[in-house]
Amino acid sequence: MLYRLRKTAVSFAYLALIWLTWQWFQGDTAWTFSIGCVTVSGLWLALTWFQLGHLFDTYFDGFSRLKMLLPITVGLALSGLALWTAGPIELKGLAGFELFAWLFIYVRYRINRKKYITQGHGPLPKNAWVNPPVEVLQDLDLVLTSGRMADRLHESVGHGEVAIRGPRGEMMLLSAYMEKGVVLHRADLVASKLLKRGHYIVLRLAEPVSELKKELAPQLGQIMLEQNIAYRDATNRRREKVIGKLPLPSFLKRWLTTKLKATGYDWVGLIIGQRHADRWTCIGICLELYHRLGIKTSQYGTGLLGLGTGMLDPIKPARFLSDKAFRILSLEDRAEFDKARSEASQV
Repeated sequence: MLYRLRKTAVSFAYLALIWLTWQWFQGDTAWTFSIGCVTVSGLWLALTWFQLGHLFDTYFDGFSRLKMLLPITVGLALSGLALWTAGPIELKGLAGFELFAWLFIYVRYRINRKKYITQGHGPLPKNAWVNPPVEVLQDLDLVLTSGRMADRLHESVGHGEVAIRGPRGEMMLLSAYMEKGVVLHRADLVASKLLKRGHYIVLRLAEPVSELKKELAPQLGQIMLEQNIAYRDATNRRREKVIGKLPLPSFLKRWLTTKLKATGYDWVGLIIGQRHADRWTCIGICLELYHRLGIKTSQYGTGLLGLGTGMLDPIKPARFLSDKAFRILSLEDRAEFDKARSEASQV
């Protein structure tokens, strides 16, 4: 609840500042030029400073980087203009303070940026273990991968899968594909395909997972797969029935049936960010499994302005990189894995 209230307040603050900035640029305020520069710059400075920690934590998200770079650019320009044009010494002092504060924020932004490397189309922590072997995977690890969505969003990752055990104890990955709906397939096959065309990273739950949850995860995954198949079949029957009643040639009906065939993927959830009971996006099904197991994560898909409407708030996989419920497998984990494998080979 507090998260939504904060998001709502911050969202309305951004909207109000955008409106105020536009009004000032149009000359619809009674401020003089220098006072307007100082006022608009100061308000943007206060909001950006308040959000600074959150924006650094969510640096993986392109929108967060935009919410830093645009205010920094506007703030530096306005405070610089105010310092140049202001008459009273008090106004010059205030403009100089704002200019210094904006430069300080920009320096911190550059320092924060050095903690990351560009992997694919977006940033990843420098110590992230990219493309770890499948043997590293543990129950309920979250595998984030590159792919079409990452390319479109210009981010490092754009697809998610969660690790669960198969019937013979082999490691499987549960996800939802646009072309197939919910899928449950072998982790080694997925990894080999990913290595040919991209990269992947692994996020591990920060809190240890109980044995009961590990045992329940495969059963829940199978239930969700069956739910999705039932939804897909029922939806296709309804669509075929409706198309069959249309006054159209048979070849056109067949074409419509093929084009409108449901795969089980949640296309609506891709846009609005909500999870449904029997169909999911790739990251939506990962969240659904975690929540059915009682594992808490950050809030996602909270809707436009944080009001919970589910409008225009898709759940982007890159946002999980700043989720406190997870930790990214790092180069330290790689060193420990290599050491253990070396010791095992010597026995």
